[in-house]
Amino acid sequence: MAPINEYDYDLIVIGGGSGGLACAKEAVANGAKVACLDFVKPTPLGTKWGIGGTCVNVGCIPKKLMHQASLLGESVHEAAAYGWEIPNKEAIKPDWEKLVQSVQNHIKSVNWVTRVDLRDKKVEYINGLGFFKDPHTVVAKLKNNTERTITASKIVIAVGGRPRYPDIPGALEYGITSDDLFSLDRAPGKTLVVGAGYIGLECAGFLKGLGYESTVMVRSIVLRGFDQQMANIVADSMVERGIPFLHKTIPKSVEKTEDGRLLVKYVNTETQEEGSDVYDTVLWAIGRKGLVDDLNLDAAGIQVKADKIAVNEAEQTNVPHIYAIGDIIHGRPELTPVAIHAGRLLARRLFGGSKQIMDYTDVATTVFSPLEYACVGMAEEDAIKKYGEDNIEVFHGFYKPTEFFIPQKSVRYCYVKAVAERSGDQKVLGLHYVGPVAGEVIQGFAAAVKSGLTMKILLNTVGIHPTTAEEFTRLSITKRSGMDPTPASCCS
Repeated sequence: MAPINEYDYDLIVIGGGSGGLACAKEAVANGAKVACLDFVKPTPLGTKWGIGGTCVNVGCIPKKLMHQASLLGESVHEAAAYGWEIPNKEAIKPDWEKLVQSVQNHIKSVNWVTRVDLRDKKVEYINGLGFFKDPHTVVAKLKNNTERTITASKIVIAVGGRPRYPDIPGALEYGITSDDLFSLDRAPGKTLVVGAGYIGLECAGFLKGLGYESTVMVRSIVLRGFDQQMANIVADSMVERGIPFLHKTIPKSVEKTEDGRLLVKYVNTETQEEGSDVYDTVLWAIGRKGLVDDLNLDAAGIQVKADKIAVNEAEQTNVPHIYAIGDIIHGRPELTPVAIHAGRLLARRLFGGSKQIMDYTDVATTVFSPLEYACVGMAEEDAIKKYGEDNIEVFHGFYKPTEFFIPQKSVRYCYVKAVAERSGDQKVLGLHYVGPVAGEVIQGFAAAVKSGLTMKILLNTVGIHPTTAEEFTRLSITKRSGMDPTPASCCS
């Protein structure tokens, strides 16, 4: 379609993360003239990064790479049990600086490829902090403190979020967040991770796997929003690996000691008992805040809900030509693939004549804890709340991964669960898995659940043996039966 002459662009996308980039590129592919704005404000520590958003720079990608580094450290010791001759394996330890350099080299290569891709696809990239002047006008504040004003027929907000800091003495001065960890210029040493969401557990997990003491401080519950039985299994498996949890505890202050370490004072919210300990690093993982403050949304008349933007089922704000996608929108899964898919579908609706809207149900996800957890669909407690306990059947079982036998790794927390309707063919409402390569296992099952998987079909599916994924096809024991869900052997 031809540009709308009264505006500079058909579409302005504010935010150069996964969702914004996907939307911008898809809009161009459907004939639109598009500008994409992206700017990264440095963290209190001074960390900043290139185009690509949280996932590429300080999220999924570096997290998975460091998780893999941690798993490889375990594998070295397991290899000895399998007969590999590893001289002085106790001396094997990671080089933090080299690991960070390797991770950052990869990220910078992705930044470069992203820039080239935008140029090739004819998306105009503007490295500036965008904010509204009026409903159709966006101002980009550029690096040299100059401003550029541009207009568009339609605008998509895709600015995402950044980690929160607690309002306590020393938090900003001495603490870091996941925005800093993956480029930290020193080994983290003994680390306190404050927060027990998936980011906190993942960071504590790979730090411990890399040989650094880590402790998790939990204000209320572990993995809020996830199935709580599975969440507690994940936490228990981490404790078994030597990661202590401070439950019902909040930090009061962080102070620098004479030897340059960090004294953290904290209190148990139930007993009011106070305590303290000294750490080398304090990592805040207490949630994320939508980046609405810099957008000057009042100038466009856009409604905000908490620190997010309220949208309808088509990602449309209360201002009809302004849309929002990704982590900045209220009440939707904060996941990179969700933002990408929503961004592409939105661009096709705006410029390609499509009518398809984003389906936010049954989105699979994985927590890359040391023993990984993946799920798709409903948590057990949510299914019971919606359908009633008498109408839900929960199939479950512990299992023993074959690869754990020879190195004698703990199988105590390897567990699968299917939450299903009790009647008829028993439609599957949710699948939950704790064990090796959880994301790889659950991805295929996610398509099945999306397609209306039933327990009848699942239990008529022949498993691939010996795999851990096949455990879903062997789920014969229900919680209601009270039978022992521990297997007798691997092949029966």
